[in-house]
Amino acid sequence: MPKKPQPHRYIDRTSFERLLILIATLIQHPGVGSRQPLEHTPNRTHHNALTPLQSQIRQVAKSLGISYPDRYPSIGTLRKDLETLRNYGILDHRKYRWGYYLGTGVMNRDELKVAFNALHSQAMYQGDPQIRKIYYTLEKRLRGLELDGNTDISYPVRAYMNRPIIQTDPEVMAEKGTTRHTLFHCLDRIEDAIATGQLIELYRLREPYHNNIGYLQIYPLQLFYHDIAWYLLYETASNPNLYQPDEIQHLEVERLDRLKNYCKILDSPGRGQNAQFESLKLAQKLFKTGWGINLGTPEEQYNERKNQESFERITVRFFPPCTQFIREGECRHNNQKITSKKDQDGQEYIDYSIKLPRRSLPEFCRWVYRHIGCSQFISPPELVEKHRNAIQAAANRYSATRSGNKE
Repeated sequence: MPKKPQPHRYIDRTSFERLLILIATLIQHPGVGSRQPLEHTPNRTHHNALTPLQSQIRQVAKSLGISYPDRYPSIGTLRKDLETLRNYGILDHRKYRWGYYLGTGVMNRDELKVAFNALHSQAMYQGDPQIRKIYYTLEKRLRGLELDGNTDISYPVRAYMNRPIIQTDPEVMAEKGTTRHTLFHCLDRIEDAIATGQLIELYRLREPYHNNIGYLQIYPLQLFYHDIAWYLLYETASNPNLYQPDEIQHLEVERLDRLKNYCKILDSPGRGQNAQFESLKLAQKLFKTGWGINLGTPEEQYNERKNQESFERITVRFFPPCTQFIREGECRHNNQKITSKKDQDGQEYIDYSIKLPRRSLPEFCRWVYRHIGCSQFISPPELVEKHRNAIQAAANRYSATRSGNKE
């Protein structure tokens, strides 16, 4: 005998349409139900994500020509429909405190365009090998949207065009026959170690400033791109077997291509993300107070953390034609002060003043030297002398070259 059909909650047309409209709402409006950025609720008052979801469902239904009575669907009905989606794996079995979305579909089309542009820039210009693979995969998947007339999805409206000065992609290196066995071959392992706070061992191939090569035992904190290359921010481990959560070791930065294709896990599962975040926040504070990415020697860094490091007051005078360029940089540093002045002949110049830790003086000087023809150190005396000597050395080289050509 044939089995009798088993009725369910969505056997009637209205209930079935309501469930489909709920799914359509979650697809078309990812994050629906989240608290708005400027929305404030009194203390002890919980944000109700179902009320904005209810309102959005009614709007989607109206756009489809379906008219709902007031307050339909009810909050109780929505809870049951959401539970149905959980039972079928359409939603996860967790709380959606920051809005509802399906799977990994957390962005709408406008947000996707911005994120896709960022992927394009990092893949093409900063040479990130992992992002490049993800970009090409996503680019193929988005071709369907382009066929639908959304040609601006893949067009690189925004780009960050700073390029690394070294090869970064192992596949590209292999194609060009220029393979270098650097840490770029171990990015998956490095990223896992960063996420879990694992202690790892690396090997530094070269170090142009102090020739400090050899093995390193570190907690990797972050991969970041700066100016010309990819860098690894890490925390050294002086005694990895006796790590104390409240003891933060020396924070350093190293270029990825100066590290060998070698990454050995020494501590698994690791110290966890809380310890990672604490060290990362300290590094970000050091970046903010300094100039560039040099975090200083262990002694300098320790004194700066304890507010025992004296900061140097520096003043540089800039002359035309770069005065307008200097004036435009109102956010170069949070400690800077820019003052416009005129000399006796009415010629305008700018005094650029800033307080920096001594660890940052070499990087700051290199920035000033970009404008060496229209800049002059006013203080401190040691930088005045250093700048004068650099200009004199350059003039001497040009004089020697000119004399050699005449001979």
